[in-house]
Amino acid sequence: MKTLYVSDLDGTLLQPDARLSERTVALLGEAVAAGHLFTVATARTPATVAPILQRVDMRLPAIVMTGAAMWDTATGHYSHVRHFAPDTAAGLLRIYREAGISTFIFTLSDDMIDIYHLNGDLLPLQRAFMEERMHSPYKRFHVDPSGADTLPDTLSETVLFYTMLPDALAREAYMLIKDLPGVRAQYYHDIYGPETGILEAFAAGATKAEAVRTLAAATGADRTVCFGDNINDLPMMEAADLAVAVGNALPEVKRAADIVIGCNTDDAVAAFICAGL
Repeated sequence: MKTLYVSDLDGTLLQPDARLSERTVALLGEAVAAGHLFTVATARTPATVAPILQRVDMRLPAIVMTGAAMWDTATGHYSHVRHFAPDTAAGLLRIYREAGISTFIFTLSDDMIDIYHLNGDLLPLQRAFMEERMHSPYKRFHVDPSGADTLPDTLSETVLFYTMLPDALAREAYMLIKDLPGVRAQYYHDIYGPETGILEAFAAGATKAEAVRTLAAATGADRTVCFGDNINDLPMMEAADLAVAVGNALPEVKRAADIVIGCNTDDAVAAFICAGL
């Protein structure tokens, strides 16, 4: 039986410092060399995925932006991109503007992510997010220092509205958009600080689960095993043949899993994959 192993990154495969341990790198190398099919599915973009995975022999594309695209770590090319319908993106933009929700707007074309900003000066946590990534070759920020809105020339290439806010504000914003047709919205706590709420809006169908199914079909996998720790991992775990939660996962993720293994700090995911379980 051919198995496709798909792991979330933060809180699952990565250590608390958001890096891969030496042991995990070694175990994944053994697994891939033995012929195991392995990739990651993450909310991150290649700007931060690339340095994390640079020592891993990635023979399959990574699922990035929570399933909005796949990205080939060797070539830098994107595939299976799920853009918003222009009218849907315009409707979202109108709601965010009227509610005064500060958000980043991501577009993707020609293998490049461009990021714009709506509604005023950046909050400190948003500015830190941008400054950590602004020199990446994989994305470009178009943010006006004066706080003026910056918007793409066309909304047809939009893939993500990404918002980092104090938790209560993020939850309020989520309630405004969660039932919009053509939109898949998700709200969750930042695992590196629960006082921060993350709100993401994607085109309907842009999920880790759909991306895993697509990749399984392309590789001829008979079975999928998915590993996760947070709310945004639940769709792919529910779609997997075997859903695995790490020991440090949220309680609701553990309840949804078929099995619970060791914590991310124990290299539990890589050990599980290397064993071919």
